[in-house]
Amino acid sequence: MNTKTIIIEKTDKQRIGTLLIILAGCFWGSMGIFVRKLGAEGFDPIQIVSIRVTLAAVFFCIILLVKDRSGFGISLKNIPLFLGLGFGSILFFTVCYFTAINMMSLSAAAILLYTSPVWIMLMSILFFHEKMTRMKLLALVLAFAGCVLVSGISGEKMTLTGLLVGLGSGIGYGLYSILGTIALRRYSAYTVTAFTFLFAAIGSLIICHPKDMMMKFAGTQDLWKLILFCLLTALITAVIPFLAYTLGLDSVEASRAGILATIEPMVATLFGVFVFSEPLTVLSGMGILLILSAVVLLNLFNGEKRNKEDEVR
Repeated sequence: MNTKTIIIEKTDKQRIGTLLIILAGCFWGSMGIFVRKLGAEGFDPIQIVSIRVTLAAVFFCIILLVKDRSGFGISLKNIPLFLGLGFGSILFFTVCYFTAINMMSLSAAAILLYTSPVWIMLMSILFFHEKMTRMKLLALVLAFAGCVLVSGISGEKMTLTGLLVGLGSGIGYGLYSILGTIALRRYSAYTVTAFTFLFAAIGSLIICHPKDMMMKFAGTQDLWKLILFCLLTALITAVIPFLAYTLGLDSVEASRAGILATIEPMVATLFGVFVFSEPLTVLSGMGILLILSAVVLLNLFNGEKRNKEDEVR
Protein backbone atom coordinates (compact mmCIF):
# COMPACT_ATOMS: atom_id res chain seq x y z
CA MET A 1 0.00 0.00 0.00
CA ASN A 2 1.56 3.32 -1.10
CA THR A 3 1.59 6.64 0.76
CA LYS A 4 -1.13 8.20 -1.41
CA THR A 5 -3.52 5.31 -0.69
CA ILE A 6 -2.90 5.66 3.05
CA ILE A 7 -3.61 9.43 2.86
CA ILE A 8 -6.88 8.85 0.96
CA GLU A 9 -8.01 6.22 3.49
CA LYS A 10 -7.15 8.55 6.38
CA THR A 11 -9.09 11.38 4.71
CA ASP A 12 -12.15 9.17 4.20
CA LYS A 13 -11.96 8.04 7.83
CA GLN A 14 -11.85 11.67 9.01
CA ARG A 15 -14.88 12.55 6.87
CA ILE A 16 -16.84 9.61 8.26
CA GLY A 17 -15.75 10.59 11.78
CA THR A 18 -16.98 14.15 11.23
CA LEU A 19 -20.35 12.89 9.98
CA LEU A 20 -20.66 10.54 12.96
CA ILE A 21 -20.09 13.38 15.43
CA ILE A 22 -22.62 15.62 13.66
CA LEU A 23 -25.07 12.68 13.70
CA ALA A 24 -24.50 12.30 17.45
CA GLY A 25 -25.30 15.98 17.97
CA CYS A 26 -28.52 15.60 15.99
CA PHE A 27 -29.68 12.66 18.12
CA TRP A 28 -28.76 14.46 21.34
CA GLY A 29 -30.83 17.38 20.12
CA SER A 30 -33.97 15.22 20.32
CA MET A 31 -33.52 14.66 24.07
CA GLY A 32 -36.07 17.29 25.10
CA ILE A 33 -38.91 15.29 23.55
CA PHE A 34 -38.14 12.24 25.69
CA VAL A 35 -37.29 14.15 28.88
CA ARG A 36 -40.59 16.05 28.75
CA LYS A 37 -42.56 12.85 28.26
CA LEU A 38 -40.88 11.02 31.16
CA GLY A 39 -41.21 14.13 33.32
CA ALA A 40 -44.95 14.08 32.63
CA GLU A 41 -44.97 10.48 33.93
CA GLY A 42 -43.75 11.77 37.30
CA PHE A 43 -40.05 10.94 37.14
CA ASP A 44 -37.67 13.58 38.48
CA PRO A 45 -34.58 14.61 36.41
CA ILE A 46 -32.12 12.33 38.24
CA GLN A 47 -34.46 9.35 37.78
CA ILE A 48 -34.73 10.13 34.07
CA VAL A 49 -30.93 10.17 33.92
CA SER A 50 -30.81 6.79 35.69
CA ILE A 51 -33.38 5.22 33.35
CA ARG A 52 -31.46 6.53 30.35
CA VAL A 53 -27.95 5.44 31.36
CA THR A 54 -28.97 2.10 32.91
CA LEU A 55 -30.87 0.93 29.84
CA ALA A 56 -28.12 2.31 27.62
CA ALA A 57 -25.61 0.21 29.58
CA VAL A 58 -27.71 -2.89 28.83
CA PHE A 59 -27.82 -2.01 25.11
CA PHE A 60 -24.07 -1.37 24.98
CA CYS A 61 -23.29 -4.67 26.73
CA ILE A 62 -25.46 -6.56 24.23
CA ILE A 63 -23.69 -4.79 21.33
CA LEU A 64 -20.28 -5.66 22.81
CA LEU A 65 -21.39 -9.27 23.32
CA VAL A 66 -22.33 -9.52 19.64
CA LYS A 67 -19.37 -7.55 18.23
CA ASP A 68 -16.52 -8.81 20.40
CA ARG A 69 -16.91 -10.84 23.58
CA SER A 70 -13.22 -10.43 24.35
CA GLY A 71 -13.95 -6.71 24.76
CA PHE A 72 -15.28 -7.44 28.26
CA GLY A 73 -11.73 -8.24 29.36
CA ILE A 74 -10.34 -4.91 30.48
CA SER A 75 -7.18 -4.45 32.51
CA LEU A 76 -7.62 -3.66 36.20
CA LYS A 77 -5.19 -0.75 35.85
CA ASN A 78 -7.63 0.89 33.38
CA ILE A 79 -10.61 0.78 35.74
CA PRO A 80 -9.84 4.35 36.98
CA LEU A 81 -10.10 5.50 33.36
CA PHE A 82 -13.59 4.02 33.01
CA LEU A 83 -14.55 5.34 36.43
CA GLY A 84 -13.55 8.76 35.14
CA LEU A 85 -15.67 8.30 32.02
CA GLY A 86 -18.69 6.91 33.86
CA PHE A 87 -18.68 8.88 37.12
CA GLY A 88 -16.49 11.87 36.28
CA SER A 89 -18.00 12.60 32.87
CA ILE A 90 -21.42 11.08 32.09
CA LEU A 91 -22.90 11.06 35.60
CA PHE A 92 -21.14 14.19 36.88
CA PHE A 93 -22.05 16.45 33.97
CA THR A 94 -25.67 15.27 33.92
CA VAL A 95 -26.17 15.78 37.65
CA CYS A 96 -24.51 19.21 37.45
CA TYR A 97 -26.65 20.15 34.45
CA PHE A 98 -29.96 19.19 36.05
CA THR A 99 -28.90 20.86 39.31
CA ALA A 100 -28.08 24.02 37.36
CA ILE A 101 -31.52 23.89 35.73
CA ASN A 102 -33.07 23.99 39.21
CA MET A 103 -30.86 26.92 40.27
CA MET A 104 -31.25 29.17 37.21
CA SER A 105 -33.11 29.50 33.94
CA LEU A 106 -32.88 26.70 31.35
CA SER A 107 -31.18 29.08 28.91
CA ALA A 108 -28.46 30.07 31.42
CA ALA A 109 -27.83 26.40 32.30
CA ALA A 110 -27.57 25.52 28.60
CA ILE A 111 -25.08 28.33 27.95
CA LEU A 112 -22.84 27.13 30.80
CA LEU A 113 -23.11 23.52 29.56
CA TYR A 114 -21.91 24.63 26.13
CA THR A 115 -18.71 26.07 27.50
CA SER A 116 -17.61 22.43 26.97
CA PRO A 117 -15.76 23.12 23.65
CA VAL A 118 -13.63 25.68 25.49
CA TRP A 119 -12.65 23.11 28.14
CA ILE A 120 -12.06 20.44 25.49
CA MET A 121 -9.75 22.75 23.55
CA LEU A 122 -7.80 23.73 26.68
CA MET A 123 -7.49 20.10 27.85
CA SER A 124 -6.50 18.98 24.32
CA ILE A 125 -3.68 21.54 24.27
CA LEU A 126 -2.57 20.42 27.74
CA PHE A 127 -2.82 16.62 27.34
CA PHE A 128 -2.59 15.98 23.58
CA HIS A 129 -0.45 19.00 22.59
CA GLU A 130 -2.97 20.00 19.93
CA LYS A 131 -2.18 23.32 18.26
CA MET A 132 -4.43 26.33 18.86
CA THR A 133 -4.97 27.65 15.35
CA ARG A 134 -6.76 30.82 14.34
CA MET A 135 -9.36 28.82 12.45
CA LYS A 136 -10.12 26.65 15.49
CA LEU A 137 -10.38 29.72 17.69
CA LEU A 138 -12.71 31.46 15.24
CA ALA A 139 -14.89 28.33 14.94
CA LEU A 140 -14.99 28.08 18.74
CA VAL A 141 -16.12 31.70 19.11
CA LEU A 142 -18.79 31.28 16.39
CA ALA A 143 -20.09 28.04 17.93
CA PHE A 144 -20.26 29.44 21.48
CA ALA A 145 -21.90 32.67 20.31
CA GLY A 146 -24.42 30.57 18.37
CA CYS A 147 -25.20 28.49 21.48
CA VAL A 148 -25.75 31.67 23.50
CA LEU A 149 -28.19 33.01 20.91
CA VAL A 150 -30.01 29.69 20.46
CA SER A 151 -30.30 29.09 24.21
CA GLY A 152 -31.38 32.65 24.89
CA ILE A 153 -29.61 35.48 26.67
CA SER A 154 -30.47 35.43 30.36
CA GLY A 155 -30.36 38.69 32.25
CA GLU A 156 -30.94 37.10 35.66
CA LYS A 157 -28.52 37.38 38.54
CA MET A 158 -26.43 34.28 39.04
CA THR A 159 -24.96 33.05 42.32
CA LEU A 160 -21.37 31.86 42.57
CA THR A 161 -22.59 28.36 43.47
CA GLY A 162 -24.86 28.30 40.43
CA LEU A 163 -22.03 29.49 38.19
CA LEU A 164 -19.65 26.80 39.49
CA VAL A 165 -22.27 24.03 39.13
CA GLY A 166 -23.08 25.18 35.58
CA LEU A 167 -19.41 25.31 34.61
CA GLY A 168 -19.04 21.86 36.18
CA SER A 169 -21.55 20.51 33.68
CA GLY A 170 -19.49 21.94 30.81
CA ILE A 171 -16.24 20.50 32.19
CA GLY A 172 -17.80 17.07 32.79
CA TYR A 173 -19.34 17.09 29.31
CA GLY A 174 -16.00 18.01 27.77
CA LEU A 175 -14.14 15.39 29.80
CA TYR A 176 -15.79 12.61 27.77
CA SER A 177 -13.90 13.72 24.65
CA ILE A 178 -10.57 13.75 26.48
CA LEU A 179 -10.90 10.49 28.43
CA GLY A 180 -12.67 8.84 25.50
CA THR A 181 -9.74 9.65 23.21
CA ILE A 182 -7.32 8.08 25.71
CA ALA A 183 -9.52 4.98 26.13
CA LEU A 184 -9.77 4.49 22.36
CA ARG A 185 -6.01 4.06 22.18
CA ARG A 186 -6.40 0.85 24.20
CA TYR A 187 -9.93 -0.41 23.54
CA SER A 188 -12.60 -0.45 20.84
CA ALA A 189 -15.45 2.07 20.83
CA TYR A 190 -17.80 -0.76 21.86
CA THR A 191 -15.77 -1.57 24.97
CA VAL A 192 -15.39 2.11 25.86
CA THR A 193 -19.12 2.87 25.66
CA ALA A 194 -20.16 -0.35 27.44
CA PHE A 195 -17.94 0.15 30.49
CA THR A 196 -18.51 3.91 30.60
CA PHE A 197 -22.25 3.41 30.88
CA LEU A 198 -21.95 0.46 33.24
CA PHE A 199 -20.14 2.66 35.77
CA ALA A 200 -22.50 5.59 35.11
CA ALA A 201 -25.50 3.28 35.67
CA ILE A 202 -24.12 2.01 38.99
CA GLY A 203 -23.61 5.57 40.19
CA SER A 204 -27.03 6.75 39.01
CA LEU A 205 -28.85 3.90 40.79
CA ILE A 206 -27.26 4.99 44.08
CA ILE A 207 -28.54 8.59 43.87
CA CYS A 208 -31.89 8.25 42.06
CA HIS A 209 -34.02 6.95 44.99
CA PRO A 210 -34.62 3.59 43.24
CA LYS A 211 -37.50 2.55 45.52
CA ASP A 212 -39.47 5.67 44.62
CA MET A 213 -38.65 5.13 40.93
CA MET A 214 -39.93 1.54 41.02
CA MET A 215 -43.16 2.73 42.67
CA LYS A 216 -43.71 5.13 39.79
CA PHE A 217 -43.30 2.29 37.31
CA ALA A 218 -45.71 0.13 39.33
CA GLY A 219 -48.29 2.94 39.49
CA THR A 220 -48.44 3.63 35.76
CA GLN A 221 -51.59 2.68 33.82
CA ASP A 222 -49.72 1.11 30.90
CA LEU A 223 -46.45 -0.40 32.14
CA TRP A 224 -45.36 -2.01 28.86
CA LYS A 225 -45.91 1.17 26.91
CA LEU A 226 -43.79 3.08 29.45
CA ILE A 227 -41.04 0.45 29.34
CA LEU A 228 -41.00 0.60 25.53
CA PHE A 229 -40.73 4.40 25.66
CA CYS A 230 -37.86 4.15 28.17
CA LEU A 231 -36.03 1.73 25.87
CA LEU A 232 -36.55 4.14 22.97
CA THR A 233 -35.25 7.01 25.11
CA ALA A 234 -32.05 5.12 25.89
CA LEU A 235 -31.57 4.04 22.28
CA ILE A 236 -32.12 7.45 20.66
CA THR A 237 -30.63 9.82 23.25
CA ALA A 238 -27.73 7.69 24.52
CA VAL A 239 -26.85 4.50 22.62
CA ILE A 240 -26.83 5.81 19.03
CA PRO A 241 -25.30 9.25 19.73
CA PHE A 242 -22.62 8.13 22.22
CA LEU A 243 -21.57 5.22 20.02
CA ALA A 244 -21.43 7.52 16.97
CA TYR A 245 -19.50 10.18 18.90
CA THR A 246 -17.02 7.66 20.32
CA LEU A 247 -16.44 6.11 16.88
CA GLY A 248 -15.96 9.64 15.51
CA LEU A 249 -13.35 10.45 18.18
CA ASP A 250 -11.19 7.68 16.73
CA SER A 251 -10.39 9.89 13.71
CA VAL A 252 -11.33 13.45 14.71
CA GLU A 253 -9.39 15.67 17.12
CA ALA A 254 -11.13 16.11 20.48
CA SER A 255 -11.21 19.91 20.09
CA ARG A 256 -12.86 19.71 16.65
CA ALA A 257 -15.32 17.08 17.90
CA GLY A 258 -16.38 19.37 20.76
CA ILE A 259 -17.15 22.22 18.36
CA LEU A 260 -18.95 19.98 15.86
CA ALA A 261 -21.18 18.64 18.66
CA THR A 262 -22.52 22.16 19.32
CA ILE A 263 -24.98 21.38 16.55
CA GLU A 264 -27.05 19.79 19.35
CA PRO A 265 -28.75 23.00 20.67
CA MET A 266 -29.52 24.01 17.09
CA VAL A 267 -31.27 20.69 16.45
CA ALA A 268 -33.05 20.96 19.83
CA THR A 269 -34.38 24.37 18.81
CA LEU A 270 -35.65 23.00 15.50
CA PHE A 271 -37.37 20.11 17.31
CA GLY A 272 -39.00 22.70 19.55
CA VAL A 273 -40.27 24.58 16.51
CA PHE A 274 -41.59 21.60 14.54
CA VAL A 275 -42.67 19.25 17.37
CA PHE A 276 -43.81 21.62 20.12
CA SER A 277 -44.72 24.61 17.90
CA GLU A 278 -42.31 26.85 19.80
CA PRO A 279 -41.56 30.18 18.08
CA LEU A 280 -38.26 30.61 16.21
CA THR A 281 -36.91 34.01 17.20
CA VAL A 282 -34.56 36.15 15.15
CA LEU A 283 -31.80 35.56 17.74
CA SER A 284 -32.29 31.77 17.57
CA GLY A 285 -32.12 31.93 13.79
CA MET A 286 -28.88 33.91 13.97
CA GLY A 287 -27.51 31.39 16.48
CA ILE A 288 -28.29 28.49 14.14
CA LEU A 289 -26.43 30.24 11.31
CA LEU A 290 -23.40 30.86 13.55
CA ILE A 291 -23.24 27.20 14.64
CA LEU A 292 -23.53 26.02 11.03
CA SER A 293 -20.82 28.52 10.06
CA ALA A 294 -18.50 27.04 12.70
CA VAL A 295 -19.11 23.50 11.40
CA VAL A 296 -18.55 24.54 7.76
CA LEU A 297 -15.43 26.54 8.69
CA LEU A 298 -13.88 23.57 10.51
CA ASN A 299 -14.50 21.25 7.57
CA LEU A 300 -13.30 23.70 4.92
CA PHE A 301 -10.13 24.37 6.91
CA ASN A 302 -9.55 20.67 7.44
CA GLY A 303 -10.02 20.04 3.71
CA GLU A 304 -7.52 22.76 2.78
CA LYS A 305 -5.04 21.39 5.31
CA ARG A 306 -5.31 17.88 3.83
CA ASN A 307 -4.83 19.23 0.29
CA LYS A 308 -1.64 21.04 1.34
CA GLU A 309 -0.35 17.85 2.97
CA ASP A 310 -1.05 15.95 -0.25
CA GLU A 311 0.84 18.57 -2.28
CA VAL A 312 3.86 18.33 0.03
CA ARG A 313 3.91 14.57 -0.24
